[in-house]
Amino acid sequence: MNIEAALKEAMTIDGAIGAALVDYDSGMTLGTLGGGKDFDLEVAAAGNTEVVKAKARTLTSLGLDDVVEDILITLGTQYHLLRPLTRAHGSLFLYLALVRSRSNLALARHTLKRIEGILEV
Repeated sequence: MNIEAALKEAMTIDGAIGAALVDYDSGMTLGTLGGGKDFDLEVAAAGNTEVVKAKARTLTSLGLDDVVEDILITLGTQYHLLRPLTRAHGSLFLYLALVRSRSNLALARHTLKRIEGILEV
């Protein structure tokens, strides 16, 4: 599955308002879908690179031999789900923003995991 198809698949998740594939080393997006005038997906994706990097640094500082499956940011009206991809994909993460009242968080996590497994970058 290429980047465009992966983002289209992510946007089929109930409540999805934006999806992106992001390089957390540079903060640049490799692709985006959704967002709009009320939600700048490029800005949100770039800002969330700091969250992913901070968590990776924390794991290293703690000496934990583990990986981050996903990071959830819960807002009053939205969920922001960050899924760092396996090292085989480099320094990338999938980013999905959801309307909280219309989404199923467990299903969103499951779908992003599935997309990761078939994504070809």
